[in-house]
Amino acid sequence: MENTQSHRDVKKKLGLSIFLNLLITCVQAIGGLVSGSLSLITDALHNLTDTFSLVTSFISLKLSDKENTESRTFGYKRAEILAALLNASLLIIVSFFLFKEAVIRLLHPAPINSVFVIIIASVGLFANSLCAFLLKNHSHGNMNIRSAFVHLLSDALVSLTVIVGAMFMYFFGVFWVDSVLTLVIGLYVIREGYVIVMDAVHILMQNVPKGIVLVDIQKDIEQMEGVKDIHHAHVWGVTVEDVHFEAHINTAKDIKLSESCVIKGSIEKLLKEKYSIGHATLQFEYDSCQGVSLVKNKGIENEVH
Repeated sequence: MENTQSHRDVKKKLGLSIFLNLLITCVQAIGGLVSGSLSLITDALHNLTDTFSLVTSFISLKLSDKENTESRTFGYKRAEILAALLNASLLIIVSFFLFKEAVIRLLHPAPINSVFVIIIASVGLFANSLCAFLLKNHSHGNMNIRSAFVHLLSDALVSLTVIVGAMFMYFFGVFWVDSVLTLVIGLYVIREGYVIVMDAVHILMQNVPKGIVLVDIQKDIEQMEGVKDIHHAHVWGVTVEDVHFEAHINTAKDIKLSESCVIKGSIEKLLKEKYSIGHATLQFEYDSCQGVSLVKNKGIENEVH
């Protein structure tokens, strides 16, 4: 119920953010053409990519709410990871475009209507900061929302850069400041985008989620009464929040099915409370499988099937 309410809240906030970004894009594009400011036009382009990323995030959230089907047993949960990957990649591409424009403006500065630029950019700064604030609390456990949040935050910083540059141009006639600040912010945006891309790839490759050490899980389970060892163990994340675990549990002696259910309950409790793993598939057996344990001799090795 709590997750459902959270999804509703974030979708409402995404909807409001989409509307505000479309409005900002139009205002900045018109303002850039009227004032002759390339930085405003570039910021409008950045806002347009923000709008696209927010729409993508919104659609992926809607898809992730769909029920599982016979052909899609995990539903559309990975849609948010794909959206995060797409948004972050777009963020990096746009940042390189900003680099190019900043270098051009650095080599060929041109006077602009700085007062008009300050007014328009201030509107963009306020709106983007508001949208980023709305999504901030939802960005910690959801990679898709995090990528949208970084988009909005980066555009707020770009708007701030435009304002600072315009103020320097107005008071000192220094036109290269805006370009330098744009390059610095571009490096930050690329770094954030790269982190999101790597996190998305990490999940799509079904690697062990960050913060979980598979050998530690093995040791904890093998210390339980009635368990001899575990093997064929896998842990992966369908999303950032939805982590799965599977393993063969070799019991210390031949036991009844009802006794294995008790051990199963203990393992599931351990996985949930200590490792935040919400779904476990456990196959119980008694010396009937030739699987190799995760720990072999002195070193830690990958599992051998």
